[in-house]
Formats: sequence, C-alpha cells, structure tokens
Amino acid sequence: MAVQQRIVRCVLIATLLLSLGNAYAQDELRKTFFKEADAAKAAADNANAQLLAPRNYSRGMDEYKDAEIALERGRNIETVRSNAADATRYFKTATTAADLADTALAQVMKSRQDAANARAPELSREIWEQAQRRFGEAIRLLERGDLKGSKRRDIEATSLYRDAELVAIKAQYLTETRQLLAQADRARVGRYAPITLGQAKQLLANAERELNENRYDTDLPRSLARQANYEAKHAIYLSEVVRKVRDRDLTVEQLVLQWEKPLRDVSGAADVVPDMEDGPDRLAAELVAYIELKNNENQALGQENSENEMRLSEMEEEMTALDKRLGGATAERAALVQRLEAQARVKQQFAQVEKMFSAAEARVFREGNNIILRLTGLTFDSGQSQIKPASFDLLGKVEKAIDVFPRSELIIEGHTDSFGGDDSNQKLSQERAESVQQYMINAMRIPTYRLIATGYGETRPVASNETESGRTRNRRIDIVIRPNIEAP
Repeated sequence: MAVQQRIVRCVLIATLLLSLGNAYAQDELRKTFFKEADAAKAAADNANAQLLAPRNYSRGMDEYKDAEIALERGRNIETVRSNAADATRYFKTATTAADLADTALAQVMKSRQDAANARAPELSREIWEQAQRRFGEAIRLLERGDLKGSKRRDIEATSLYRDAELVAIKAQYLTETRQLLAQADRARVGRYAPITLGQAKQLLANAERELNENRYDTDLPRSLARQANYEAKHAIYLSEVVRKVRDRDLTVEQLVLQWEKPLRDVSGAADVVPDMEDGPDRLAAELVAYIELKNNENQALGQENSENEMRLSEMEEEMTALDKRLGGATAERAALVQRLEAQARVKQQFAQVEKMFSAAEARVFREGNNIILRLTGLTFDSGQSQIKPASFDLLGKVEKAIDVFPRSELIIEGHTDSFGGDDSNQKLSQERAESVQQYMINAMRIPTYRLIATGYGETRPVASNETESGRTRNRRIDIVIRPNIEAP
C-alpha cells in the first residue's frame, strides 16, 4: 500500500513538472512569436481601427486567435509563426487605414459624436441607425480605396447625424410642451382659453425656430419652452374656470372674490390695508412698493453690518499690533484714526450719492469702500452698443455722483443675460462698457487713466435668466467707484 502511494505521488510530481515545463515553454514561445503581433494590435486599438478599419482589423483578430489556439494545442511552430505574422500584417494595414479614415472622415465623426452627446441613439433612433449605416459604408469604401464612393457616403452620413442630433435636442427640450399642447387640444382648451393657448403654441414655434437656427445655444429655446409649458398649463386651468362660469357652476362675482383673496392674505402679512374698491391696481402698487422698501432696508442693514464687522476687525488688528510695540504708537494711532475718519467720510458721500437717483434710474450700494452704481435706467437697443440720447440725463447724474469722489478710480462693467452665444455676449458687453467709457472721456472730461472698461458677458448674473424681469436686470452697466481714501 505504501509503495503504491509513493508511485502515485511520483507520477503526480512528474506530471506537475511536465505541465510547468510546458507552460514555461509556451510562455517563451508566445513572447517570441507574438511580440510583433501584440505591438501591432495595440497600435491598431489606439488608432480605433476596430471602428475605422473593420475589415483588416477583423482579419487580424482571426489570425491572432488562430495563432493562440495553435500554440495552446501544441501544433507546428511554423503554423503559429505564420498566423502571428499574418495578424501583424493585417493589424498594421488596419492602423494605416484607420489613420487615413480619421483624417478623411473627421467631419462625419464629429457629427456622430455631437449626435451621440445629444442622446440621438435614444431619442432619434431611426435617423441615427440610417446615419450609422451610411457611416459604415463610408468606412468600408475608404478601406477598399474607393475615395469618391466613401466621400458620398460621408456627406450623407454627416447630414443624417446632424438631423438626428437636432431631433434629439428638440425631444429633450420640447417634448413636454408638445404633450401639454396635445392634452390641451384633446380637452378643447382652445374653445375656452384661446388667447393663452395661442401664446403657448407661438412660444413653442419660437423655441423650435431658435433650435433650427442655433442648436448649440439652448438657453433661449429652453426658456421659451418653459414659458410655453407655463402658458399651456395656465390655459388648461383657465379653460376649467371659464367652463364653470359658462355652465353657471361659478358666478363672475364669485370668481373675482376668489382671486382677490390671495391679495388680501398678502396684504395682511405686509400690514397693508387691502383697499380694492376700485380694483386691485392700487393695492398691487402698494405691495410692490412695500417689498422694494423692505429689500432696500435689508440691503442697507447688510451693508452696515459688513462695514461694522470690517471696522471692528481692522481696529482689533491695529490695537493688537500697537500694544506689542512701544515706539511710534502715537503716530500709528493717529494714522488709524485718520483712516477711520476717511471711512466715515466715504459713508457720508455714499448717502449723498444714493439720494441722487430714483429706483428706475439706478441702484446704489456699497461693497467695502467701493460704491456701485447699477444703472437700471441705461438701456441699449438689442445687439447694439451705442448710447441713446434718452440716457444722457441719467449719465449727467452719474457725472455728479463721480464728482463727489475726487480722484477716484472708475471701473465700467458691461453685463448681458444668458441668451445668445458666450463669445457674442462677451463681445457685446465689452463694446457697451467701452461706449460708456468713451462718453465719460468726451462728455465728462474724465482722464483716461481713471477709467477701466471691462465686459463680463453673461458670467455674472444678479437675477435668474429664466424670467424676463431677471434677464432685464442682468443686462446692465455697473459703475464701480473706488474712492481715494486720502482725498478730502
């Protein structure tokens, strides 16, 4: 029994050594015969040859796999060598063809990527698949050397990819609106709220037109689609109300009283008497004035708090430093007092300037020692930078405000809303800032060295770009006055 166990153990050990030897031998053979094939395959993969040269790449893979199988099964070494050499040749040919395709088909490949980024395979599947077939044909023809045929398929595929991209973009931004309008049509909303429903349909048409003209600037189409959604939902709501009135389920008086109730609730919260004996206009104006007053008070409190914190911080730092030193304390304390007096003077000058402008002309606020004139009353024609004569009176007030701060540095900042391209908005904001700068030089006789004109485009919004009022606030010129603290 013991002898048999020793024999079995010896056989197992011999088998293990043999298998290890075979594995080592196979590994050495693979390094020898597959070195060039592996390098050629890696180069083909880096060149994206599987996509751009599929015929030669596929043949290379077939030969490569045959070489692996032959080596694994211990076939004739020449067979392994031959398969690996053929694989190397096909991979190199595929790499060359892929490099050519990468240049020759650059336009269609970009269109393909743009469509994929827009989720065209999901949202425009039929057109995407047509484009894919044309793209595949262009690649195969190019790989076979048919340059003219490949170019024709290239053009066809590019057009189809762009169509698929546009359909996908529209699907992303307009599908909900279309569904709402279809729902409204099924509910016969146009019979009861034709004006509001018509506005929704016009907004949808405008959004689609904007996407057709510039599919890559989606800010405006997205906003138009949102407005269309709102108007469609509003039309559905209004149609229900009108239907109730027509069916005598709701009287006109009851309807008006229902709509007055929210105004009464808001009035109560604002402590404003809800006087609507002549309608809601007077009350609405009072509520708007109340909100603006509270906003201004909140802004003033915020500025005062910021100034106090800054002043306390500076004083603490100065006092700490002075307490650590014995010499020169009197002079440094005097300098601190002088600086605090200068800050107090700036505060008084700010209050003086703040009274110069109405809310419709400018908002005046502080950031540290800087005074900001946000010129809400300075407007430009769409896409233009020329100052209109109607703005001359406002700019005259700006000149008086600047005179309050002698030798101050002035920064004219141009800003736009987010509609339009980034580059065009940047250019327009810079041109408008420079237009105001030139006016200050020519009409106000302000030295050039005191002026800096900077355009920020759409990068610094102060309100939401999703509403018309917000976009209006974002389209602005800000004058930043940096006072000379040493000036009396």
